[in-house]
Amino acid sequence: MMGTTNKRPLVVTLLIVLFAIGTIASLISVTTLTFPGSFLDAAWRVNPHAHEGLTRLGSLSVLLMSAVFVACLLTAIGLWRGWEWGYWLAIVMLVANLIGDVINVIARSERRAIIGIPIALILLLFLMRSQTRYYFRQSH
Repeated sequence: MMGTTNKRPLVVTLLIVLFAIGTIASLISVTTLTFPGSFLDAAWRVNPHAHEGLTRLGSLSVLLMSAVFVACLLTAIGLWRGWEWGYWLAIVMLVANLIGDVINVIARSERRAIIGIPIALILLLFLMRSQTRYYFRQSH
């Protein structure tokens, strides 16, 4: 299509912000798990159950949250640049989040996780729209 610009879909912009926030949050997690007792520990007030679970994992929690940090960072970069692998990584991350939310609701009766299920489904549906897929198929 000559003369047309390949404008970034709104859902992609929202996902970039979401994964940027995930990058920052997971970096804070890695930092507080590696160096407990800092002012950053206050961030765990948002989800104290996660802190308890990660603390029980010991040093494995730092490795796990480091992997989440790298995955969120790469996803945000890939989406920002409009690279197709960023699109697929976003889908993988959203599906993993969806599965985690479903497990938390069913196995752990965490009612807070219920809100994540429709959000992940809606984001996945928007990502799978043809115009969104087309955006990532173009060379950037």
